Amino acid sequence: MLNLAKVHFLGAAGTVTGSKFLIEAFDKQLMIDCGMFQGVKELRELNWKELPFDVEKIDVVLLTHGHLDHVGFLPRLYKQGFRGKIIGTSPTLAIAEIILKDSAKIHEEEAEKAAEENYSKHNPVLPFYTVTEAEKTIGLFEPKEEGKWESLSKEISYRFQYNGHIIGATFIELEINKKRFVFSGDVGRVNDYLLAAPKKPRWADYLFLESTYGHKLHPQEDIEEILSEFIEETILNKGNLIIPSFAVERLQILMYILWKLYKKNKIPGIPIFVDSPMGNNVLEVFKRYLQWHKLPMNEYKAMCSHMNIIESYRETWETIDDSRSKIIIAGSGMVTGGRVLTYLSQLIDEPTTTILLVGYQAEGTRGRQLQEGCHEIKFFGRYFPVKAKVRNIESLSAHADQQDLLNWLSEIKNIPEEVFLVHGEQTALDALRLKIQKEKKWNVFVPKLHAIKELTV
Repeated sequence: MLNLAKVHFLGAAGTVTGSKFLIEAFDKQLMIDCGMFQGVKELRELNWKELPFDVEKIDVVLLTHGHLDHVGFLPRLYKQGFRGKIIGTSPTLAIAEIILKDSAKIHEEEAEKAAEENYSKHNPVLPFYTVTEAEKTIGLFEPKEEGKWESLSKEISYRFQYNGHIIGATFIELEINKKRFVFSGDVGRVNDYLLAAPKKPRWADYLFLESTYGHKLHPQEDIEEILSEFIEETILNKGNLIIPSFAVERLQILMYILWKLYKKNKIPGIPIFVDSPMGNNVLEVFKRYLQWHKLPMNEYKAMCSHMNIIESYRETWETIDDSRSKIIIAGSGMVTGGRVLTYLSQLIDEPTTTILLVGYQAEGTRGRQLQEGCHEIKFFGRYFPVKAKVRNIESLSAHADQQDLLNWLSEIKNIPEEVFLVHGEQTALDALRLKIQKEKKWNVFVPKLHAIKELTV
């Protein structure tokens, strides 16, 4: 009798967000990641749709890491009836807890603001999920060790393997009846300021590979030199350098680089304000899980004491009113929400302002609009003229580029039966597919959203 595993591509298929894969095998149902769609409206609207199967039957969700596009749908899953275990490494679950609570709070605040100011078409205006729903979801969390095989049933076991990218991130090896499924999650970079190089898979019968930067190589930039120049220009113009930043990893890397520049006397003592409540909580995760990163505790403490870490919204406005030239690092990294919008509402129309984008900007986000040179941008229900200079540093990305991804595959001893490229926009997916087919001669597929694939196990 032929044994089959059925894989449902519920997110990050033909797009870079909403990572979600359901696997049905041997009377078990498990999900790999449970992310929220971000970016263009047609993708965001998918978040509100019920999943096309009985959510109550899912036994377990395994998380590669804690980013919103990998965990942000979990409270909706709970709302639809899921009561199984949500499993990841301890730092992944710590990050996921921070992100879910923060995003729930933002959902509630945005719904309230939209209702008050009447700029939503929906009536009533409902949050995507509430803080209470996020907290109930967090109650299902169960941490497991990295590098250790765990059993789900007689036929199914799994293992988390260190993957760089952000603190706690892993790729997942899933053994189903002796066939190995490898879900890459998001692959980190070999030379990262704060994290060790990712481990590499050694065997994969079925490989599910991210392709965020599958079409390009990160530029070989001298980040410290570029940042120094931007800061010098900001001081000369008596302006502000605003850096929208992801709260997890990117914010901590920026803090570390700026601290290093100051220590080396490459920049003067310009005030640096870090305004990300979520980022502050992530700093605590770094403090708690020292074995998961390369930053020694004495450097961590010195770095934090050098920055002005903002703890209240009142301090946000005090920072805006501060007439000195300054650096402001604020969430969110794709300018989709968070404190950075408050700064931009006051400073984006100033020619002395520089906005520095330091990460991937998904299609449909305000960050992508700024990157592409828009002359005005909409948030808080109105349009703001963009007179600030917009700059970009790609080489700070926490994602592997095409060469890194090929290197990550380099120790796989067998020829996978099938490779599925996920978590990428179409250009990246096509480029990486052609590259792997040419160099490896492997069978590579780009699944469509909501595709279902039956695989022999």
